[in-house]
Amino acid sequence: MKSESASYKAAGVDITAGYRSVELIKSHVARTSIPGALVGIGGFGGVFRPELSGMKDPVLVSGTDGVGTKLKLAFLMNKHDTVGIDCVAMCVNDVICCGATPLFFLDYIACGKNTPEVIEAIVKGVADGCVEAGCALVGGETAEHPGMMPADEYDLAGFAVGLVDHERMIDHETTRPGDVIIALPSSGAHSNGFSLIRKVFGIGEDGENKQYAELEKPLWDTLLTPTKIYVKPVLALLKTVQPRGICHITGGGYFENIPRTLPDGCTAKIEKAAIRTLAIFDLIAKEGNVPERDMFNTYNMGIGMTVTVAKIDADKALEILRANGEPGAYVVGEIVSGEKGVILC
Repeated sequence: MKSESASYKAAGVDITAGYRSVELIKSHVARTSIPGALVGIGGFGGVFRPELSGMKDPVLVSGTDGVGTKLKLAFLMNKHDTVGIDCVAMCVNDVICCGATPLFFLDYIACGKNTPEVIEAIVKGVADGCVEAGCALVGGETAEHPGMMPADEYDLAGFAVGLVDHERMIDHETTRPGDVIIALPSSGAHSNGFSLIRKVFGIGEDGENKQYAELEKPLWDTLLTPTKIYVKPVLALLKTVQPRGICHITGGGYFENIPRTLPDGCTAKIEKAAIRTLAIFDLIAKEGNVPERDMFNTYNMGIGMTVTVAKIDADKALEILRANGEPGAYVVGEIVSGEKGVILC
């Protein structure tokens, strides 16, 4: 018997649209299949068989996050095929900071109205992100919430699980004064600080996608640039060099994130002049009259991830990163003795 409910549809939930969405996204999910992913989409749970051979003490590492109010730009531009990349990136970039290889990902979409073509575009982006991160999209959920949000809006969140041998986990306690901090450039604001961005530029329902001389593309297009995924370059590095700290610079900027990778007695000394600040951050500061401290406490300022290594390993680490998708990797600072925290000088 075909599953449908006229009463439920009259209340605002069209379950047949949900079935249509599942059909549309199957091909995108299939693109993410990797060894270990056992079943396709449509079951009650995502199933994955990890490869544990050669591991002495396997440890699972998980991460969950969303895209935040960056979604407002997707609504304004009616462009939904990149925010899924953001969702994956925000999760797998956290997992890799522990030295773990992302294995699988699940997404959750809550929408005011299930429009199958929009859901397909969102999941296409999720699948693109999973392919880039080398992990499988093993399941997810789409929930229609009439009355909770406008019919043309949605929220998006995700969940990633990775695997690492305990002895290969990143141990921040090994960090020492003299260690070198390597910067991996960001692609833009990533998925953080968009409430401030919308306030600064007056981005609203009737906003205008302005062109600024400082930017190569119109403002909204620049801001909608997906979050960079750092998994493959970092995994390549881990094969040869054991970092002493890896930091995903997200909301809270430098002052909140970098200290999380430091032991007591160590300070991250960042050379401001070395930071290759992207034009969008200079524009935000100028248009919003945002103090420098607030900028560094909110945005990545052009550095999406830092990798701390022993000084003796710095040249090798740069060589590996540059050869594996991060040609712009560069030294941005060092670890010095002092109170746990960050010095911008």
